[in-house]
Amino acid sequence: MAKARLPIEGERVRLRDVELADAELVDWLNDQKDVGGFNDFGLPTTPTPRDALGRGPLRNDYNGTLIVERLNNEPVGTVQWRAIQYGPPDGSRAWNIGIEIRPSARGQGLGAEAQRLLADWLFAATNANRVEAQTDIENIPEQRSLAKAGYTREGVMRGSQFRAGAYHDLVMYSRLRSD
Repeated sequence: MAKARLPIEGERVRLRDVELADAELVDWLNDQKDVGGFNDFGLPTTPTPRDALGRGPLRNDYNGTLIVERLNNEPVGTVQWRAIQYGPPDGSRAWNIGIEIRPSARGQGLGAEAQRLLADWLFAATNANRVEAQTDIENIPEQRSLAKAGYTREGVMRGSQFRAGAYHDLVMYSRLRSD
């Protein structure tokens, strides 16, 4: 991954690397997930890998995690990305992103800004042409957030996610470098 500068700031939030001192914070944020919500897969949370954090940021050529914090340094969540290949050449790599925002910080536009900043940073740091995200078809707030962040709704992926004992439809959104 190329060296694009972090932190990256918007009008209300900043994205920055996760540091060893943040391990308990990230564990706490993971414990704030909505039980029974769209990101509840019934799996136990795993502790943040302190050994990996001791070696440097939680990001590499294939995936990563950043802290989302207000400009007053209050952490409100995390954003993550992972590589998706749509063909063998490196130019066919896209990024699939996800976000976790504390329930008390939702509905304020922080997630939309964080997802916009993450795509901007991934385009600056890599040669990828596409950043994509999926959300449950019933997760209307996240669909609004992605649209506000400049992502285009592409369609419905029927029965693609198994959660809470059933298959759920997801809506695919993307941003292209040219958007």
